[in-house]
Amino acid sequence: MNQKVMRIGVTVLVLAAAFGGLMWYSLRSDAEYYKHVDEVMANPQQWEGKKLQLHGFVQGEPLQRRDSLDYRFTVQNKGVSVPAVYSGIVPDTFKQDSEVVLSGTLEKDGFHATNIMAKCPSKYDPAKVPSGRTSSN
Repeated sequence: MNQKVMRIGVTVLVLAAAFGGLMWYSLRSDAEYYKHVDEVMANPQQWEGKKLQLHGFVQGEPLQRRDSLDYRFTVQNKGVSVPAVYSGIVPDTFKQDSEVVLSGTLEKDGFHATNIMAKCPSKYDPAKVPSGRTSSN
């Protein structure tokens, strides 16, 4: 009976170590932090080079380089801002004052986005439907 308990214990230990190692490795390499601009810019050195999802609002009109898909813009939250760059197709709702979540990395010269998600403007919020009408009308 002692030998059987020992085998089960060793098997459980090996499986737990393998599962834990796999989880640690997969989470370590693909982890992205979700932060607001003001949180990141409070201590930017802590976040430089790390994968981030950065939440904020586009400040001013985004600038597009002529004949390219390269954009320069500023993202702000609670009065704190960071310059950002992105190369690629942007959502239709990406414009001045739009709420965005950028995926990418913070570098010394600003945020380098690899993906942009622009949230829908509040005009689509069902709570804003004029009285006497329903959203299905």
